[in-house]
Amino acid sequence: MILHYTCPSCAGDMNFDADTGKLTCQSCGRKDTIENYPEELIKTTFEENEANEYHCNNCGAVLITLAETTATNCSFCQSAVVIADRLSGELAPSKVIPFTISEKEAVKAFKKWCRRGWLMPKDFAMSERVKTITGMYVPFWLYDINSQAKVKAVGTVVRTYSKGNYDYTETSYFDIMREINLNYSKIPADASEKMNDELMDKIEPFPFHELKDFKTPYLAGYIAEKYNYTDKEMLPRVEKRVKEYADKYISADLSNYSTVSYKRKDIDVKQKNSAYVLLPVWMIYHDYNNSEYIFAMNGYTGKVVGKPPISKGKAAAWFGGIAAGTFLILKVIATLIGEGYL
Repeated sequence: MILHYTCPSCAGDMNFDADTGKLTCQSCGRKDTIENYPEELIKTTFEENEANEYHCNNCGAVLITLAETTATNCSFCQSAVVIADRLSGELAPSKVIPFTISEKEAVKAFKKWCRRGWLMPKDFAMSERVKTITGMYVPFWLYDINSQAKVKAVGTVVRTYSKGNYDYTETSYFDIMREINLNYSKIPADASEKMNDELMDKIEPFPFHELKDFKTPYLAGYIAEKYNYTDKEMLPRVEKRVKEYADKYISADLSNYSTVSYKRKDIDVKQKNSAYVLLPVWMIYHDYNNSEYIFAMNGYTGKVVGKPPISKGKAAAWFGGIAAGTFLILKVIATLIGEGYL
């Protein structure tokens, strides 16, 4: 593994200066001590013969394995693949969260999750119907983001009270001004073209305090997909997510007002750092009634996400029960108010 230090000021390469004992940028002259250098800016590359890269000819996926791996199955389409390409010099992940859930535990947890689904077919969780379960490290970019918001609005506080024989409503108006500075750490965004973004968002959270320095032995028994999108290409998606966070923060901050009418609400988002990491995911392919269903499981927490089939009989009974219950409630109400209900 080879380490590259990127200058925080100009993005140039930094080298160690033996005279000063500091990292020095060859472009702008910036100097940093190794102890204070941000880990997020350290980029790693694989050395020659350290890892293999292969391209699936069936679906086009690009994945990474240990150098000694010569054959495997594609994690996406399950096609058999013989590895011929050699990986060298490509950007390697800086951090990884290792798997803590074994394949056996993953299957058991998946079946337990299926049994909790009220509307799933009864036999859906039968073990023989699980076509394939594959452990893979999914590429993510983790972002440190600063968000600054400027808000100008008019808020109202409505108070009602009674005095004598009269009820009163009093509305007070307030000018609202806010300048908010928010910092977000390790906002994840999957950098895989093949992975479903909705699945990857719902599989969160991951315990980022468990991030380890990446080493190729973590790949043993698993496959790691290579990222398809750079941190710059993924940034708009993260910016949108952070703006939603900031918007919710603003709404919560102004929740003591009865109504809020915004005159101005500007939310500015800036990237501070980004890091390329691998996160553990079990991909579960489940056959049922000649159809394939795909699920994802967090390889650390065991959280399962996906869309299972629905039993038509259970669904009809469930909705029928709701309808019957609603009819009964309406019937009681109608009786209490003295009017018939058909």
